[in-house]
Amino acid sequence: MTPVRVLAVASEIYPLVKTGGLADVTGALPGALQAEGIETRTLVPGYQQLLDMLGEADEVLKSPNWYGGSARILSASVAELDLFVLDAPHLFARPGNPYVSSDGVDWPDNARRFAALGRTAAAIGQGAIPAFVPHVVHAHDWQAALAPAFLHYSLRPRPGSIMTVHNLAYQGKFPLEMLSEIGLPQESFTIDGVEYYGGISFLKAGLQFADRITTVSPTYAREIQQGEAGMGFDGILRARSNVLSGILNGIDISEWDPAADPRITQPFSLTTLADRATNKTALQRRFGLPPSPDAFLLGVVSRLSWQKGLDLLLETLPHVLTEGVQIVLLGSGDSDLQEQFSAAAKSQPQQIGVFIGYDENLAHLIQAGSDALIVPSRFEPCGLTQLCALRYGAIPIVSRVGGLADTVIDANTAAIAENVATGFQFGPVTRPNLTEAIRRAKALFQDKPVWLRMQQNGMTVDVSWHNSARHYADLYRQVAKPD
Repeated sequence: MTPVRVLAVASEIYPLVKTGGLADVTGALPGALQAEGIETRTLVPGYQQLLDMLGEADEVLKSPNWYGGSARILSASVAELDLFVLDAPHLFARPGNPYVSSDGVDWPDNARRFAALGRTAAAIGQGAIPAFVPHVVHAHDWQAALAPAFLHYSLRPRPGSIMTVHNLAYQGKFPLEMLSEIGLPQESFTIDGVEYYGGISFLKAGLQFADRITTVSPTYAREIQQGEAGMGFDGILRARSNVLSGILNGIDISEWDPAADPRITQPFSLTTLADRATNKTALQRRFGLPPSPDAFLLGVVSRLSWQKGLDLLLETLPHVLTEGVQIVLLGSGDSDLQEQFSAAAKSQPQQIGVFIGYDENLAHLIQAGSDALIVPSRFEPCGLTQLCALRYGAIPIVSRVGGLADTVIDANTAAIAENVATGFQFGPVTRPNLTEAIRRAKALFQDKPVWLRMQQNGMTVDVSWHNSARHYADLYRQVAKPD
């Protein structure tokens, strides 16, 4: 079978640059696709921290004027990833977060920066680098979403295109005045083009012009075609429902392997689950909580935001802390939530531990040491933390939305009797329902044989990229244009 060549396009990729789950997906999927006969190269922006990690790189294309300055495309392989890097210092050589400045405000030239990424992808898709002419261009999220539009408006032979939505809430919206500056023709500014409430939306461009649209879970693909979950795009998604599908994310099971994880205190496996208790003790001590094997220890690894439902968890604390629950939280985000969780930890230091920020080692230890992991999202395209929790024997407590609904089997009476339960679901997403889910989990935590079976069930779930990579490979072959 002739390999299908895919150009993935993304604004971040693990382990080189990461702000969220997008990077985990774009970093893990290419390796999983190799077994399916898919040859992937990923086009990423040349942020300074990424360039510093490249090592040897070949210049394969150069432009003296690319959105206001000189640019070149570098070809390199690093961390087992084959990359094209858009090295444009005037666009990407700046410190800190890829999208916002140090004061938390979007970079004012984000439209130009990510238009350059999409237009570069289209150029490569149409043969600008003869050594790698892709059959498919796969754009991830709004930062890459102009690639299908540039391919469409070029009126030249083009590869197939796929648009993957990791989170519909991020839409890449900019004023109409940017249209000519980013290089799209005037005729693109229509309701059937990139026009969006008087301005332009990069994400809409991808949704409108890609040959196929995917989301990162089947339930999310259904949810976003209706009402609030569609966030203004439900109409276009319903209109294109025949090319819309949900492919569930996976995780890198070599990176997330409790039996060989150097980031945790005591490795363990399905057959040595008793060793997991050492990590619980280490986690309690790490957060200054009284070490106790009998305390019900809840973990949170999350962005602190309204979407993630962390305000509901704050409201739940008074109702569950009186029952002896301990909670450890790792995350950052909304300043109000950061302050409120920090204040809660200060007022209840024997039961609440909080780390504002992100620490990869600590994220692994929370998965390895928590009895249960809470993900109370109001909406969740897929979610990755609950997949890690399943693999590490931390029972997920999740809202019944998106990918959370697709990946966790609720511990209802029938599921327990059939020995298939892996966690706890609740819905609608309200404070009382979250409180009840935690109480349900705490009650079942007292039944050690049932709890152990649930841990074992979760640890045997295939959370790898194997099945999802096969679905992506099938999709690539459907849309690939022949050489």
